[in-house]
Amino acid sequence: MVIDVHGHVTAPPELYAYKSLLLASRGYHGRGSPGISDERMHAAVKTHLDLLEKVGTDVQFISPRPFQLMHSEAPESIVRWWVEANNDIIGRECKAYPEAFRGVCGLPQGPDIPISASVEELDRCVSDLGFVGSLINPDPTEGTGVMPTLDNEYWYPLYEKMVALDVPGLVHSTACKNPRESYSAHFITEESIAVLNLTKGQSRVFDAFPNLRLIISHGGGSVPYQIGRWRASRFNQMRNNPSLETFDESLRRLYFDTVLYNQESLDFLFRIVGTDRCMFGTENPGSGSAVDPKTGQTLDDLRPVIEGIGWLSAEDARRIFEENARAVFPRFKVAAAV
Repeated sequence: MVIDVHGHVTAPPELYAYKSLLLASRGYHGRGSPGISDERMHAAVKTHLDLLEKVGTDVQFISPRPFQLMHSEAPESIVRWWVEANNDIIGRECKAYPEAFRGVCGLPQGPDIPISASVEELDRCVSDLGFVGSLINPDPTEGTGVMPTLDNEYWYPLYEKMVALDVPGLVHSTACKNPRESYSAHFITEESIAVLNLTKGQSRVFDAFPNLRLIISHGGGSVPYQIGRWRASRFNQMRNNPSLETFDESLRRLYFDTVLYNQESLDFLFRIVGTDRCMFGTENPGSGSAVDPKTGQTLDDLRPVIEGIGWLSAEDARRIFEENARAVFPRFKVAAAV
């Protein structure tokens, strides 16, 4: 079985028209509703389903499209309503196509929204809608301010609920309003910051929550590819504190997806963190849905790219495509392929 842990919802335009109304009114006229019929939902998702079948993906875990989540907008009521609307349409699609989709919920995050709002929405999505994980934005200011880093106790109530519900978090930035960065560049920046704070020598996150499971999107940002710098820093720290674990050991407390779009980077990621810490993800359809003129293939058709890495064993492939996802997302209940 091929399980894609990193996909995003395909929804009809009514959903995004609802977003426009919320932004235009700033919630003055109340919550409202996207008003998406079953017919419109099925029509929107057909192309997505056809694409998954074409590339050989059996199940994809879908979350809201991150750049649409408007975490930095105000008032907080429109952020909550918008996130809930996204999660609701994901829940409907998963119920309609249980053989193809599982839900990963967005959270109502914002610089002035208490973390308790995320805890409540996570509980609703897992307990009521049957979702298997959550999307965590490490920078709800969307490049406009400073938020507590993921090792800060600010996040502990969310981590506690994730452990209690036995669901992982996919660390994935959203939009970016900093004119010096594109939103894609902001993803990589924030994922790198997340890794470095979660793995720093004095971080207590995994001591406090040993069963916490966090997946870093896009292959860990820049960290695996700059690992020499971080190894050197840790070795210097270990001179004064020999009890510290090496940076490589700290890095293996996290998980990583394969949304990288080129074989060289995937090969390097697998060698650095191990195939037991990586799981198949494509974000397909999404940013990588561009055709390489040399091959005629889309960059996000990653299954043959990974299978083309010659040193990977059959066991490595099973881990990447299926077994790691089953271990990290235990609420995903589907029989293994025979």
